[in-house]
Amino acid sequence: MAERLLRVRTRQKAKKPEFNFHDSHKKKRLPTSWRKPQGLHNKLRQQVAAKGKLVRPGFGSPKAVRGFHPSGFPEVLVNNVAELMKAQGFVVRIASGVGMKKRLDIQAKASEMGLRILNPKGGA
Repeated sequence: MAERLLRVRTRQKAKKPEFNFHDSHKKKRLPTSWRKPQGLHNKLRQQVAAKGKLVRPGFGSPKAVRGFHPSGFPEVLVNNVAELMKAQGFVVRIASGVGMKKRLDIQAKASEMGLRILNPKGGA
């Protein structure tokens, strides 16, 4: 079931337009991250076809596989070895703020438990 939904998600995301902040390509100070258009005369808010698509619920991925890693497993963020114990059946991403000493401990324990780490560093 999840495998089929992951394939559906892949197909949907291939067709999904890139949702950028309106006119962010024109001004350097504007971020590209999506913001709903608010202006009275804003053509994107008026849904003029040439100006792009608005973010709508239909562009989302299936709820059952939302947030899953492309490998087909749900992803969990881990900060220490204790949190790793709750990650059975997940793929593990080690938080960016974790130092090398603790990271190597987490990687050693994860390999012992048979868990996959998405962002491993050298050592373990």
